[in-house]
Amino acid sequence: MNYRHIYHAGNFADVLKHAVLVRLLDYLKRKDKAFRVIDTHAGIGLYDLSSDEAMKTGEWREGIGRLVDAPLEADAAALLAPYLAAVAAFNPDGGVTNYPGSPLLVRALLRPQDRLSAIELHPEDYRELAGRFAGDHQVRVTHLDGWLALGAHVPPKERRGIVLVDPPFEERGEYERMVERFAVAYRRFPTGTYCLWYPLKEGAPIGRFHASLAALDIPAILAAELNVRGPATTGLTGSGLILVNPPYMLADELSVLLPALTERLAQDKSASYRVLWIREQR
Repeated sequence: MNYRHIYHAGNFADVLKHAVLVRLLDYLKRKDKAFRVIDTHAGIGLYDLSSDEAMKTGEWREGIGRLVDAPLEADAAALLAPYLAAVAAFNPDGGVTNYPGSPLLVRALLRPQDRLSAIELHPEDYRELAGRFAGDHQVRVTHLDGWLALGAHVPPKERRGIVLVDPPFEERGEYERMVERFAVAYRRFPTGTYCLWYPLKEGAPIGRFHASLAALDIPAILAAELNVRGPATTGLTGSGLILVNPPYMLADELSVLLPALTERLAQDKSASYRVLWIREQR
């Protein structure tokens, strides 16, 4: 529980994750039926990028800082517009000083019939998040290990929604744990849309991770990865998302979105992306 997202808020990994999350929300809202978003590692919700912690790393400058007010091709700009508008709403004076984490991004885009379950284990972060949503009847904040939430909080009563899993990957075996806990959640909620975040770094067992997901024999598992730099001995080089039961147009959208993000967020000439089906849609 040493991880604090304030040091990394708004970085390139957040940009990829949140841009895609907003696309998923857009698709769910095309039907009137209510849905729920379950955010298993929710954090504090809103991050002050002028704080000492955020300024210490300055990671946001290589992420959302490069995207705000940046010129983009029309197709990519249209796909990113809802995400960037949501970020802009927390920065009424322009620029980007405040960065909304996934709970606030989701909450900003919910309709009156929709709900958010925000799960956070870190005691200080939980208290801050709970205080932020105090009195909000559309949001339930729970102090719980997010991995346990994948059994205890699915399926939602709405029987429709997104399960966002964004762990800090502080401990060994997190890729294996993600497969194991996702499999439990999927058995309980096979119609949900799952968005599973994972880091890309030197030595990460990505091939084995993808193979383990494929071995579950679950249809419609899509992977999207963005590397902002070439191989490095330390730190993240990129991040990826596993998307289960993605909207039928999402793969095509990612083929537009990821090249644009790669160009904008690249930290060296080795920046790259890929979109691949781990298990094809049936």
